[in-house]
Amino acid sequence: MADCRLYLCTPQALDPAAFATTLAEALDAGDVACVQLRLKDVDDDTVRRAIDALRPVAQSREVAFILNDRPDLAAETGCDGVHVGQSDWPYAKARKAVGDKAIVGVTCHDSRHLAMEAAEAGADYVAFGAFYQTTTKPSIYRPEPDLLEWWSEMMEVPCVAIGGITADNCAPLVRVGADFICVVTAVWNHPDGPGAGVKALNAAIEAAGE
Repeated sequence: MADCRLYLCTPQALDPAAFATTLAEALDAGDVACVQLRLKDVDDDTVRRAIDALRPVAQSREVAFILNDRPDLAAETGCDGVHVGQSDWPYAKARKAVGDKAIVGVTCHDSRHLAMEAAEAGADYVAFGAFYQTTTKPSIYRPEPDLLEWWSEMMEVPCVAIGGITADNCAPLVRVGADFICVVTAVWNHPDGPGAGVKALNAAIEAAGE
């Protein structure tokens, strides 16, 4: 089983200058593979300002900085890649926009078919979920952990598990082969701060992998 790592997704609304400090605290607390900027119902200039504030925080720590939904803005602003959903840009169009060297991840919900299509097309990772109840991005999809097990045994393309994941419930997903655990609330809303959230999740991932 490959080592599982933490994948952070930002809150849907944030103040870039203030959140830059919050993000630095989280990234300095332990291993994080990737940060995805996911803002909701904002204009392009707002997204650009957030990228300008947050991208250097991640990249200076050798953490990949991924933009949600917008390959065009990702390419324009120097992001490391983009994450697209099934109703966003098609994979081929997203890849063309960001180039061969950038990361392109694809939401695949609970579908083996969609995931295999994405992987065969060249996606750098596929994302499955929501595995647990979540209010961050409610989902009608509720895959079983054995989807991750099947994927890790069949395919080399990494898989991301997302949806209501916490330090208390991540173990089954880590054990069956999730390459990345994507979290939002478990870090940014941790009662002791985002640094404590990262530490708790990394400890849980390590314990589950033993």
